[in-house]
Amino acid sequence: MDVRVSVESPQTVDGELLALFAFAQPEALDIVATAVDAALGGALLESGDWVGKAAQTSLLYTRGALGARRVLLVGLGARDAFGLEALRLAAAASAKAARKLRLTHYHAALPVGDGLALDEMAQALVEGAVLGGYRFTGHKTDEASESPSLQGLTVVCAATEADSVTAGAERGRIVAEAVTLARDLANEPANYLTPTMLAERAEEVANAAGLRYEVLEEADMAELGMGALLGVAQGSDEPAKFIILEHNAGRTDLDTYVVVGKGITFDSGGISLKPGGGMAWMKDDMSGAAVTLGVMQAVAALSLPLHVVGLMPATENLPGGRAYKPGDVLESMAGLTIEVISTDAEGRLILADALAYARRFQPRAVVDLATLTGACVIALGHVASGLMASDDDLAAQLTEASARTGERIWRLPLFDEYAEQIKSDVADVKNVGGRPAGTITAGLFLKRFAEGYPWAHLDIAGTAKVDKDRGYILKGATGHGVRLLVDWLRVQAG
Repeated sequence: MDVRVSVESPQTVDGELLALFAFAQPEALDIVATAVDAALGGALLESGDWVGKAAQTSLLYTRGALGARRVLLVGLGARDAFGLEALRLAAAASAKAARKLRLTHYHAALPVGDGLALDEMAQALVEGAVLGGYRFTGHKTDEASESPSLQGLTVVCAATEADSVTAGAERGRIVAEAVTLARDLANEPANYLTPTMLAERAEEVANAAGLRYEVLEEADMAELGMGALLGVAQGSDEPAKFIILEHNAGRTDLDTYVVVGKGITFDSGGISLKPGGGMAWMKDDMSGAAVTLGVMQAVAALSLPLHVVGLMPATENLPGGRAYKPGDVLESMAGLTIEVISTDAEGRLILADALAYARRFQPRAVVDLATLTGACVIALGHVASGLMASDDDLAAQLTEASARTGERIWRLPLFDEYAEQIKSDVADVKNVGGRPAGTITAGLFLKRFAEGYPWAHLDIAGTAKVDKDRGYILKGATGHGVRLLVDWLRVQAG
């Protein structure tokens, strides 16, 4: 989306729609909305219908009283509870309203937020608008009945605010476009996004963003001893890929951080076949890789003074004559042997080799993301991701980033007693520990391969997609984790 900042009075905006933001009664209008209301002769609240609850909208035609043809009043909720998340939700509501009006561009006046930094408010407004106006229509052939996609947003502010608002709006655009990339990839059907195609998309992003790009082929993986990843890949005719992106590659003077994303481009469960219901959405089992690619695009665009590495092990998990089987023993890059209890617990296998590979970068920290366990959906639903970590400081940093971005996470324990469940009689570890504490035992499995650096795991099984719209989180793939990790890395960069 084309995002611009305009220094002008909201009353003089020349456009089809001006979005204003207002609080709940009794003190609904801030100084910006009050000035517009005066120009409209008090029409904004004249009907008495305005409650001001979050994302409530009210549309008025200005009949020449303003430069804008329409004014959209959007609710922020209670004034004393106002924060960045409320603004994101309201901005999303404004974008949806603009689309319903079949507009491709609209203006939005930044509200007054006591105690909130202008750049953060501008970022939140742009993020909410871009993500709220998102659509995935790449495979629709008849869009005549569809509302057009939003192509532009102009943020209106005072001259004294311009520098801060411009910086925040640009940051919001960069981050929201990274989330959009992750959403597009995870929404893509698996026949349009094989491991090879994912590697090609990563190369396109790398070339556009100035990232170093490398892909390891199966022969390279075999030479490195990535038997866990290759074991999963055996059942598919599509070759596995191990995708490596680097921002500020070769900069030895910068701290190194690694983001690892699970890239199962389709997960049938393998020999441990999943039930048919809902299997179509197993195209999104590469959401962790999609988020990783989005993060890498954003950190490059933001020019963060860090060395950031993105690792994306990618393969399909299919049954076939060559597929790995329950009872097989695989040897990982770390040298640990793994007894396969279920071939449907494949994500942790490919991540095991990726986490071992991450060690060569001598990172300050490693965070992996994966649609890993159905148990996490049972525990946390579709609201929060599960967080597990070997390092309390890293866990605290991610929790703080979660609070700032509204991408919720909840830390689960990694008590030693749970590790008893993944002890194997025939190998060093087994890949499933049974139904009790399934998310935690999966985390403990990964922890075995994440040695030598602070590590955190985000189980995004319940947050990677949603079945209905929720504010700026729209039905389908969500891109959950991009904003969280970009914020975390920005803070680490100072």
